[in-house]
Amino acid sequence: MPLSGYRRETLRAVADRYAVAVTPAMAALIDPADPADPIGLQFLPDAAELETAPDEAADPIGDAAHAPLPGLVHRYPDRVLLTPTFACAVYCRFCFRRERVGTGDGPSPEQLDAALAYIRDRPEIWEVVLTGGDPLALAPRRLGGLVAALDAIPHVGVIRIHSRVPVVAPERIDGALMAALACDTALFVAVHANHPREFTPEARAALRRLAGAGVPLVSQSVLLRGVNDDPATLESLMRRFVENRVKPYYLHHLDPAPGTARFRVPLARGRELVRSLRGRVSGLAQPDYVLDIPGGHGKSPVGPGFLSEDGATITDWRGRRHPLPGRG
Repeated sequence: MPLSGYRRETLRAVADRYAVAVTPAMAALIDPADPADPIGLQFLPDAAELETAPDEAADPIGDAAHAPLPGLVHRYPDRVLLTPTFACAVYCRFCFRRERVGTGDGPSPEQLDAALAYIRDRPEIWEVVLTGGDPLALAPRRLGGLVAALDAIPHVGVIRIHSRVPVVAPERIDGALMAALACDTALFVAVHANHPREFTPEARAALRRLAGAGVPLVSQSVLLRGVNDDPATLESLMRRFVENRVKPYYLHHLDPAPGTARFRVPLARGRELVRSLRGRVSGLAQPDYVLDIPGGHGKSPVGPGFLSEDGATITDWRGRRHPLPGRG
């Protein structure tokens, strides 16, 4: 994709601070003549990234406060985040870990062994979330070894992998990667996409391969200004997930990472959009709208409330209030 002189200079300035990469699959979707292209906004550097707002932080969700070991975050009693890599197939311009991804400072083999030992020693850990970076960007041999190690821990009941790869680099979902995911433990893949155009024929085929192999698929998206912050686009995005056997799971309110202010959607607007989904798509296509509380306090649902505080009325998806039948 040809870049203007301005784009090239911007890329150089931003790349001095943040990782930059776009896969051929995503580059082919970007309209270089449209500065507001929703795919381009997600992946192409912008000078605004070098401006940090007062409320933005390098660790906006407080991972460091709950990291007992390198590569491991233990925020909730029954689950941990395990970060085997900080490499990604693409680097999103709104990433909440943008100060770390692409730096090459993922955990060493010894640190990863220590993290696995930590999990083995704590029977309360029921779920392990592989994140990063992008775990599906790992070589299949490394990924398979990690999945096998977790599969061998009796008290781990769920392995969840967060990834953009099935959409942005679908060619990686091949036989070798599928073999790496094979295990007896329930293994889920949380697929990250933010715009319906990301579901190319190749991405749909990759998702079919995963689903056909018995891998349950759930979604995660980020509510982004100019990308998906209107009812029609959000509806279409959720429909694309469901049509491709991916259950909508999380719609994230944007985390305040440095240089991401241009993507912010006011919380009130996000609640309106999620309310509108109730009447536009079925329950299969409803994500939870969540905010990761800054400071490491975890995720909380922030979607619209439908029941009044006194329990007297209930609000429909259009915002109309109705008496609650059978009250009392």
